[in-house]
Amino acid sequence: MPQTTPAAAATGWWTEAAIYQIYPRSFADSNGDGIGDLPGITARLDHLKELGVDAIWLSPFYPSPQADAGYDVADYRGVEPLFGTLADADQLIAQAHTRGLRVIVDLVPNHTSSAHQWFQAALAAGPGSTERQRYVFRDGRGPDGAEPPNDWQSVFGGPAWTRVADGQWYLHLFDTAQPDLNWDNPQVSTEFLDVLRFWLDRGVDGFRVDVAHGLIKQADLADWQEPQEILSGQEADKPRPPMWDQDGVHTIYRDWRRLLDSYPGERILVAEAWVEPAERLARYVRPDEMHQAFNFEYLLAAWTAPAQYAVITRSLQATDAVGAPTTWVLSNHDVVRHASRLGLPVGTPRPIGIGIGDQQPDAATGLRRARAATLLMLALPGSAYLYQGEELGLPEHTTMPDEARQDPTWERSGHTQRGRDGCRVPIPWEADAPSYGFGPTDASWLPQPPVWAEYALDRQRDVPGSTYEMYRTALRLRRTHGLGRGTLQWLSSGDEVLTFRNGDVVVLTNFGAAAVDVPPGKLLHSSGPLDESGRVPTDVTVWVEG
Repeated sequence: MPQTTPAAAATGWWTEAAIYQIYPRSFADSNGDGIGDLPGITARLDHLKELGVDAIWLSPFYPSPQADAGYDVADYRGVEPLFGTLADADQLIAQAHTRGLRVIVDLVPNHTSSAHQWFQAALAAGPGSTERQRYVFRDGRGPDGAEPPNDWQSVFGGPAWTRVADGQWYLHLFDTAQPDLNWDNPQVSTEFLDVLRFWLDRGVDGFRVDVAHGLIKQADLADWQEPQEILSGQEADKPRPPMWDQDGVHTIYRDWRRLLDSYPGERILVAEAWVEPAERLARYVRPDEMHQAFNFEYLLAAWTAPAQYAVITRSLQATDAVGAPTTWVLSNHDVVRHASRLGLPVGTPRPIGIGIGDQQPDAATGLRRARAATLLMLALPGSAYLYQGEELGLPEHTTMPDEARQDPTWERSGHTQRGRDGCRVPIPWEADAPSYGFGPTDASWLPQPPVWAEYALDRQRDVPGSTYEMYRTALRLRRTHGLGRGTLQWLSSGDEVLTFRNGDVVVLTNFGAAAVDVPPGKLLHSSGPLDESGRVPTDVTVWVEG
């Protein structure tokens, strides 16, 4: 790759922050109904302070029919009663701030719920109405309009169009209960600027923007004739999908950035943009647009030294060129947890969930690699995101009964993809408590596997070598040595070992079968025990001061 001249580097808390994702349904249940809630989160904030993160990101807690676990928003200015009240949200924000934790909330601008008052008004108003122009309604094809307007498919499976009673069709790139908004309509832009103000005025520190690369569609809604994937990545000589990563999205985010910059306290925008190559993703974090964009190319990279070297190098070069930090991530609420994903043979295609009858990960290998991958990630310059429970080494629930699944992907894919429920199971806090301490009763909206008792926080706190203590130590050392604001210098990169320097810390990850020597210097941290000769075994990362 040609060398680029870096833009002036951004400064601000977000450039090196460790940010913890909370999936509200599954973090902590205060009232025993089996569903996590905002008061439950507030009661567990001290855990996050003790862990050593800088901020939290909350997945949606807005009023919603919950067709897609809250990503179908019926009201952007309220709180779903399942999760609490607006006063509970205010209390959570205030209590987080007293602990020095910043709060990022989810924003879902690509689509609303079909229960949103705008969509209900659009259905009532009929074809050609101003109400319908807020969404993507079209006449069908064929002599009687009985065929969808184009061949686009839903990310969740099946057609991306649904016909309404008067014969028109509406676009939904996800579930039928999630109609896509028409961002060419100024009313939509005005509405979301007001939503941003509503939450900024309540003190939130930023927004994670769902499907940030999907708001603008190619004007002619041309057929795509390819399988639908949320990832927009294409080879340089191939066209981008007409529903993803259109250039018009950047105008929206420049408007949002101007609004956020008018508020005190360094409020931020975070793009969930499944965009490749890295140079396209970097466009979202240019100086006048968003502050961060999740690095999904890194999340998807194979567990080999060449693959890791390539994606890290490419990512840093692309973001350096626009003066932005790289934002690293290994797990979230949409992908198989990395403690299980990395337990599959290297080169296995990324599964959309794992269930009974599927290839099962090797739990020991997965956890060993996950710990090594985490220590590698936390040593990279930039910001890092953690997903709730990964600090416990939680695996995917890979044997969940199919009848318990709630992700719409399972049904819409015709039971060919298990979906995302396995990474969303309520997390364990206390091994011997009801629902492992998730709530005061045994109720749990998704079943918890019995093996999770051994992962509970109370089984790991203050236990040397536990995954929880590995995370705590890593986050403390990351801050002490300034790794997030550092720079990476490769020392070696072969087929089996990666070694780099970041400031005064040398990082080595061994991907090979044979143990290797620890770099010279003081051993600061290790993702696993060294062998009897004091060497670094396979699938272990070490940090050395020297």
